[in-house]
Amino acid sequence: MMMRYAIVTGVSGGLGFATAKFLLESGIHVYGISRTDKSELHDIARENHVEYSHAVCDLSVLEQVDNTLKKMLAELEEISNLDRVYFINNAAVIQPIKQATMITSDALTYHYNVNVISPIHISNKILQQFCDLSVPVIGVNITSGAANYPLYGWSAYCSAKASINMYTKTVALEQAELQTDNKIIAFNPGVMDTNMQEEIREADKQHFIQLEQFQQYKREGILSQSEFVAGILVDIIMDESNIISGTIYDISDYT
Repeated sequence: MMMRYAIVTGVSGGLGFATAKFLLESGIHVYGISRTDKSELHDIARENHVEYSHAVCDLSVLEQVDNTLKKMLAELEEISNLDRVYFINNAAVIQPIKQATMITSDALTYHYNVNVISPIHISNKILQQFCDLSVPVIGVNITSGAANYPLYGWSAYCSAKASINMYTKTVALEQAELQTDNKIIAFNPGVMDTNMQEEIREADKQHFIQLEQFQQYKREGILSQSEFVAGILVDIIMDESNIISGTIYDISDYT
């Protein structure tokens, strides 16, 4: 029996947790990466007769990311009947929400390590390892509409997500030229009812002049639920033959 594994970051809540849950329920073994573990995912794995492993890792600390990856990839390399590897770079931070010239170098470094450097490093290492082993990879980088238009106070987040989009397109081009079976996409989940949205609603209006608009999203009940969005994402990556590598998929096309 051939086996499929997924590596998902940010599984402690929100979209990452819901995506890991649906993958486990689809018969896919999952490695979760986050700063805290979720016992529910271990229970779901047992109920569906698959494996769930969790690694405690701070994605802002690149040494931790590298050590975590090395361990996971070494374990996966030992699976003789490995048929497919998925990765979902979901973890992200929104802070600092500040006018650009007020952002400290430490805050900017932390933001870019989590939102750009770690997902790129994870993607590169997985693609390299399984290309050498001739195991097809399907990768997803979670992006945002903020990659496409500027928001006052969001210079770090907007530029980070724009970087992820261009990285995704470029790597897809390279994989096509190399004639691999690998596919990589970005996915914009839209505005969801998550902890990140809570952080946004609590921002200082002096630093985020569109604060009222995001508070209104919550009052009017237009924030999507993570499970709904995760279901669409998992449907996309399960329909492998129709995935168009390099595409920026958007939740609005499915609602």
